[in-house]
Amino acid sequence: MVKENTNNNNNYTAKDIYVLEGLEPVRKRPGMYIGSTGPSGLHHLIYETVDNSLDEAMAGFAKKIEIRLLADNSVSVKDDGRGIPVDVHKQTKKSALETVMTTLHAGAKFGGKSYTISGGLHGVGVSVVNALSIWMKVQVSRDGGLYEQEYERGKAKKPVKKIGKPEKGFDHGTIVVFSPDPEIFKEIKWDLHTLLDHFRQQAYLVKGIRIDIIDEREPVKYQSQRLKKEMVNFPTYTFYFEGGLVSYVRFLTEGEQVKHDTIFYAAKDHEGIMVETAFQYLEDVIGKEFSFANNIYTGEGGMHITGFRSALTRALNDYARKEGYLKEKDDNLTGDDAREGLATVVSVKLREPQFEGQTKAKLGNPEARTSVETVLGELIPDWQPSQNCFWWKAIQPEDVFPAI
Repeated sequence: MVKENTNNNNNYTAKDIYVLEGLEPVRKRPGMYIGSTGPSGLHHLIYETVDNSLDEAMAGFAKKIEIRLLADNSVSVKDDGRGIPVDVHKQTKKSALETVMTTLHAGAKFGGKSYTISGGLHGVGVSVVNALSIWMKVQVSRDGGLYEQEYERGKAKKPVKKIGKPEKGFDHGTIVVFSPDPEIFKEIKWDLHTLLDHFRQQAYLVKGIRIDIIDEREPVKYQSQRLKKEMVNFPTYTFYFEGGLVSYVRFLTEGEQVKHDTIFYAAKDHEGIMVETAFQYLEDVIGKEFSFANNIYTGEGGMHITGFRSALTRALNDYARKEGYLKEKDDNLTGDDAREGLATVVSVKLREPQFEGQTKAKLGNPEARTSVETVLGELIPDWQPSQNCFWWKAIQPEDVFPAI
């Protein structure tokens, strides 16, 4: 029950209204921007920074991303994209680089034409990483120059400065180095396996991108016989998958008995939504289903998964009726029948994803269902006959349908 305040002296005036400028809101309520200040929020700083590089890759401008875990727990992210612009922004009267790094919701992904699709769960941009870092340094290589700016807890220390010419092999791209603020994060400890799992996944989803993760926290020392001196190596992990989702399904089915060698793959745009999926049936009745929207894992599914399941079940039933495996008196196969033992990855890319649920792990866009259903409704029936009727062997035991 709400208790009534009987005090007639109304002291609630304009002075009680606080206006937080710049990135202050992020520092006041970090959980609103990165989910938490625990391990998941800490790792989100790296994800958000790399998302900028992945946006460049998805737009066709970057081929390589390098992530370094440095000895002092700071992190470096380098890409070979176009480089963040450094010219003056007409709205802020500051360089575009400073605007992007110190202003919430500033960047090419917010209403610009540079990116039709962009990643990032919260869509908050790298400025949030800057706000939650005790220091950050950004170097940009573009237009024949190397530019640099440093920040402290989200504020620029000095204007952007040209510091020379690009190094050999780095004539275009961006390097972001940041150190999480211990005032925000009580424990700053990067979990290598968490990062490897996440960026392996991203490399599957962005076909052809190379992601290198270098862990400089635990150097490996060895004696070089040729140079006659002690050398240092750092553990390095590289992810590069030309097969994209097909490679992902192969990874998911590694060591498993599969019912057919050919992996179904489809990739097609439908009304501005890019639909991509791959699947393969396993001997094991337990399936493996992974779904993504704009490279974000949707563990609770959503409209894109609903569309996939509907299209798959309909295609199976239509084929069964056409070939006479299901008679007029027979019931249709259920969705559970169709997905038994199925290893699948469904990915959609759309302009304005709407995430639902407490963990934002469910896609709510109805148009995603329509696009997935339409694309797979066209492509699965064309693919079935090419598999020499493996279809029924794949999903049904011989005592349900005649041997083929």
